[in-house]
Amino acid sequence: MSCNVVSVKSLIMAVVGLDLGGTKLAGAIFQTDGSIINKTTVMVNKQAGNEVSQMIIQLIRDQIDFAHANDMKIDSIGCSVPGIVNSSTGGVWAPNIPGWKDFPLTERIMEEIGEECQTFVLDNDRACSIMGEGWQGCARGCKNAIFLAVGTGIGAGIMTDGKILRGSSDIAGAIGWLALDQPYKEKYTGYGCFEYSASGDGLIRVASELLKTNHAYSGVLRTLKFGELTTQRIFEAYRQNDTLADQVMKQAVLYWGMAVANLVSLFNPEKIIFGGGVFGPAVIFLGDILSEAMKWAQPISMQQVKLEPSLLAGDAGLIGAGFLALTRTSGI
Repeated sequence: MSCNVVSVKSLIMAVVGLDLGGTKLAGAIFQTDGSIINKTTVMVNKQAGNEVSQMIIQLIRDQIDFAHANDMKIDSIGCSVPGIVNSSTGGVWAPNIPGWKDFPLTERIMEEIGEECQTFVLDNDRACSIMGEGWQGCARGCKNAIFLAVGTGIGAGIMTDGKILRGSSDIAGAIGWLALDQPYKEKYTGYGCFEYSASGDGLIRVASELLKTNHAYSGVLRTLKFGELTTQRIFEAYRQNDTLADQVMKQAVLYWGMAVANLVSLFNPEKIIFGGGVFGPAVIFLGDILSEAMKWAQPISMQQVKLEPSLLAGDAGLIGAGFLALTRTSGI
């Protein structure tokens, strides 16, 4: 008598991490050792509300299909979003996405993919970025570290005594509203003083204001047509010794230095890690930022802290989202 033996492949357990920014959406599969598989990126292109949620749903489906085709099982999905997450409802407030005032993102996602993956967890981009750095980046081994994200906006992921600082309603780290100038100006209302002047969009705002008031300036930024002024153009002009770009960057260094000083004095971190699209090219200013911060900060704390660029190539939030999904799955 003979019997037939059916061979059943054991599935590799994995999770999906998603990172939604102001301009793009990234997604990847993470194995339990942290390795990244099938990373993909799509542009958001100023789409709104339901359109963005459908982009997220499609990217999740693409990753689940890839996993199934490669003998992997997706246990959970973690998602980093640029704003405030209501942990009790799964709603999201994201100022850079039209229509996301209290958008029911978790509900929309689970309506579509709940049968394929029953765990979907959200967190803000600040928290995910410092989690990513703590897992695979510059903050490994640190218990007190800050991720300073400078991109379209500005935010800080803050880790104190090994825990993410969240505040009473998960808004801690919204440092774009740091008061670094006086008197108060109405133009700060929608952004905060710090973000208005020293975010990626802030550099463009400052350059635009200087172009309007500095009538004697005739450099390369003056030749740009409407809509052509970007942070990339400002950095290119700076490297060409353009006087107006130099003025923009010197002012930004002052703000970045004062913000670092305030963070050091408040939290006494081991490291402040610079990331986001602006850092990037602005890492050349870390020495100047350190010099400016030393003028303002608590001196002992300032002598102990290290300023470092992120080593995660813009993926801190994505890696943090993967870590978020893994911790929800395994309890690590």
